Amino acid sequence: MILNVSGRTDIVAFYTDWFMNRYREGFFDVRNPFYKQQVSRIYVEDVDAILFCTKNPMPIIPYLKEIEKPILFHVTLTPYKSDIEPGVPAKRKIVEAIKEISKIVGIYNIYIRYDPIFISDKYTIEYHIKAFNHLCELLNGYVKHFIISFIDDYKNVRNNYKFLRLKEFKESDYEAIGKSFSKSAKNNGMTVQTCFEERNLVEYGFIQADCLGKELAERLTGKTKFKKWKARSGGKCNCVEMVDIGVYNTCRHFCKYCYANYDEKIVAQNSKLHDVNSSLLIGKLAEDDIIKRRKN
Repeated sequence: MILNVSGRTDIVAFYTDWFMNRYREGFFDVRNPFYKQQVSRIYVEDVDAILFCTKNPMPIIPYLKEIEKPILFHVTLTPYKSDIEPGVPAKRKIVEAIKEISKIVGIYNIYIRYDPIFISDKYTIEYHIKAFNHLCELLNGYVKHFIISFIDDYKNVRNNYKFLRLKEFKESDYEAIGKSFSKSAKNNGMTVQTCFEERNLVEYGFIQADCLGKELAERLTGKTKFKKWKARSGGKCNCVEMVDIGVYNTCRHFCKYCYANYDEKIVAQNSKLHDVNSSLLIGKLAEDDIIKRRKN
């Protein structure tokens, strides 16, 4: 089992204390969002590796050597300002944290997600080209791989058009990103790929790869039992199956493009229900909950 921490919220940034409490206790409980009484119990002993997905990895750094599981990091690092990412710490601090993590888990176990890319009058193609090149130069020797994606039409994106002021991508924009990003990555000993995009930009030098495919899962764990993540994107995604312990509408970064939040009022309500000592990320177990052990 690959534990995803988390695609639904930034557990590392806001709930590291809870995560470490659960890790030490030996299990995590995850409520089914569609059948509230059903709770999956995930035992640490059944976990083969942990994927940490975060915009702010700083809180977990002091505990990494305590975690006796293979670790992979996906750190999202974008060039947007506080108008788009109001809750994200200063990017220079994130860069320094990435360097520190690379020294702990290894250069091949930390990926940077420049994700998502959108363009506007403020965040132009030229802006992204310059920012990506600078990022590659800063992380040369600490990172080997970048993953990018383009903005999707999520509910939260539609709610925030007035902040995003999106412009449509032209073919010339894809070409400029593809050629420039490929060159910047290559010049700094790195590779770059897209994340499940129709335009994978391989014709401009991007590699064709999965974010966490079977080969990478086998390298991390030494095991060969991993299945394709059929529930994701209608089975079109080739990543291995993962178990997410997060909860939607609980991330306080409040990024204007986020797919995992759609209502900031609900985020505030959910945050108040968080108990660092609960087995659930949000709320507590009820007497009539049905708890079942999940092994894969």
